[in-house]
Amino acid sequence: MTLCDIGNTTFDFYRDGVKEKIFIDDYELKQSDEKIFYICVNEKVSARLKEFSNWIDLRSFIDMKNYYATMGIDRIVGCEALRSGVIIDAGSAITVDVVKNGVFAGGYICLGLHVSQKAYREISPRLDYSYNFEIDLDKIPKNSGDALTYGQLGLLYRDVISHGLPVYLTGGDAVKLKKLFKNAVLDDELLFKGMKKIMKKANLC
Repeated sequence: MTLCDIGNTTFDFYRDGVKEKIFIDDYELKQSDEKIFYICVNEKVSARLKEFSNWIDLRSFIDMKNYYATMGIDRIVGCEALRSGVIIDAGSAITVDVVKNGVFAGGYICLGLHVSQKAYREISPRLDYSYNFEIDLDKIPKNSGDALTYGQLGLLYRDVISHGLPVYLTGGDAVKLKKLFKNAVLDDELLFKGMKKIMKKANLC
């Protein structure tokens, strides 16, 4: 069984517990006997995949009444992976989604770490600081670097822990955020777990 999470720039394949990342520009789409179950946020790739019968879009097997129409498929599939918890997907944007007793309770989107740091630098060269992931978020900062970190990540931290649910971290910057969310579960296979659950519900595996 082959799963594929297609982003804006890469195909992320998952076969028998082994992951492989291939840039979209380096991958040749073609018809084959291998069934590939996928999710995709790239509209151009989605349109091309309709030409190939062996590529199966999992979106059509999701009960969308629990979600809203414009919600990203990657966020939806992450929510499908859990019974209860807060999912932080730390990529170009940081998404936070809350699942309670198998039901999506809501979520939000904020700037990713690299994007937000760039935005601060563009406001003023005096705000050119790297985030301090060793910061004590129980204390109000008394220096500019920590003030910037606190403003961006302290509010995120407080909201996430306020739900009183297990925290799951995924995405490219998940390891960095693990320093703040010390009790969080770091899970870089969360989306693939969600895809498997969707397939099981639909009797696809």
